[in-house]
Amino acid sequence: NHLMLADLRPMQITGKELQLRCDANHITLNKNAIPGDPEKPTVTSGVRIGTAAVTTRGLGAEEMKKIARCIAMTAKDFAGTADEVNAIVAEICAKYPLYQ
Repeated sequence: NHLMLADLRPMQITGKELQLRCDANHITLNKNAIPGDPEKPTVTSGVRIGTAAVTTRGLGAEEMKKIARCIAMTAKDFAGTADEVNAIVAEICAKYPLYQ
């Protein structure tokens, strides 16, 4: 399975907020309800992360670790880590360009 569902309640951030933050950092994921979600469907307590797009571009386990770290940094300290996250994302995207 290439999908993961992450419960964000321990981080005290909503799925909607993390989706917006990640969008700003050029990382695509989607807000998603979790089982028994206390939030509204338009807000959610979780995110859905898929790997199909990155594996198609050739990224492997090491790059996945970097992406996971970037998502965590974005969730924990968006303002303080945006420049670092954007640099990491740009480096990965340059190394693994979209097919033309």
